[in-house]
Amino acid sequence: MGVDTIDERETRLPIPGLIKRNTLLLALSQAFAGAGGQLAFALGPLMMVALSESAALAGLSVSLFGFSRFLVAYAAGKITDTYGRKPGILLGLVLALIGTLVIGLAMMARSLPGFMVGLLTFGMGINAAYQLRVAATDMYPPNRRGEGLGYVLTGYVLGIVTGPLIVTAAQSFSEPLGLDPLGLSWLFLPVVILPGMGLVALVRPDPKEIASHLEEYYPGYRPEPRRASERQDGTSAWVLLKHYPKQVAVASYFAAYGTMGVVMVITSLALAHAGHGLAAITFSLALHTTGMFGLSLPLGRLADQFGRRAILLPGLAVELGGALLVTLTPDYGSVTLGAFLVGLGWSGVNVATTALIADTTQPSERGQAIGLNDSLASAASVLLPLAAGPIIELFGLPFTGVLMLAVMLAPLPLALALREPRPGKYVYPGGPAGAAGV
Repeated sequence: MGVDTIDERETRLPIPGLIKRNTLLLALSQAFAGAGGQLAFALGPLMMVALSESAALAGLSVSLFGFSRFLVAYAAGKITDTYGRKPGILLGLVLALIGTLVIGLAMMARSLPGFMVGLLTFGMGINAAYQLRVAATDMYPPNRRGEGLGYVLTGYVLGIVTGPLIVTAAQSFSEPLGLDPLGLSWLFLPVVILPGMGLVALVRPDPKEIASHLEEYYPGYRPEPRRASERQDGTSAWVLLKHYPKQVAVASYFAAYGTMGVVMVITSLALAHAGHGLAAITFSLALHTTGMFGLSLPLGRLADQFGRRAILLPGLAVELGGALLVTLTPDYGSVTLGAFLVGLGWSGVNVATTALIADTTQPSERGQAIGLNDSLASAASVLLPLAAGPIIELFGLPFTGVLMLAVMLAPLPLALALREPRPGKYVYPGGPAGAAGV
């Protein structure tokens, strides 16, 4: 399984101005479009409970969001590998725009089916637009790949204040207008999604085109030729899963994404049951989002310097600690800290696994490979949050910690067996000695 790599003796190449410009545009588009993702996790469980009148269905909103990723992630990767990253990302943002309107109107009409259709549509759009990660890895050589990913993901932090501001504005206007503040919050979202679409449209050339000709943008960069023994026969699930480094990525991201989905459900419910208002809940989830993206750049640089595995293992540990803190502590400060740590741990796993998959795939396969990883991980984000509601109802909130402990420990044996002599170079059980970058 081939990969563009640089000779170990080469120094870190400077980032060309055009790459800096494209990176800034993608990072800013994250800032605008990312606010919707916050609302899906912060308000979704509350909206589901309000419409269904059952706490046992609280996790269904997060599960629907995860299911939308399952439906769209691989297809979006196929589109971006075939037509370029920009068309896939823009198509996703169009779907997200439609979804916001459907959700808002459904909430006003107190329609549970309408809300579910809207959330599914919105989730498909946001998750398709998450091919931004692929675009980020495309534009940087391997020894700066984590850094490039960090730049784009950090842009999400710029939009963290947007979510609470939208909710606060909706609450202010809802009373005089006689409208539901939950629904009105979604009707305000197009104001930030549309500028995000405009920024993506300005990216030139398409990042996939840059990835195919990195040597033209980075003078001095020389890709290693692909050996016949390293070529893959496609990006089917079987091809992905039979390759050990990708097994590590898939298992780790599966655990991290599923656990985060559970925490999103129980955080909103725990704070709401403690009497905290929408603004306080949204602020807590905003801090969680800060953990998810705020340290992406230093984590990416560390992954380039010390290796993907060196970030992956601590990421799993930090996320597990945060998840247990959320489930075992009742006060606002502890729950919020736990949610932040879950986001921080997930960030390490996200950066490490995305870079690992990019290390081991060609540009023409990269979108599908990362999309397939997202689809597989979404199974956890569907099943685990869906199970969280009944578990809470039957056994209480702390019992969800047992579930998350089991899930987070599962990928450790695989990750511990992977060796990374140099960043992006992997040695693993059953693989050739010194299996660099395969």
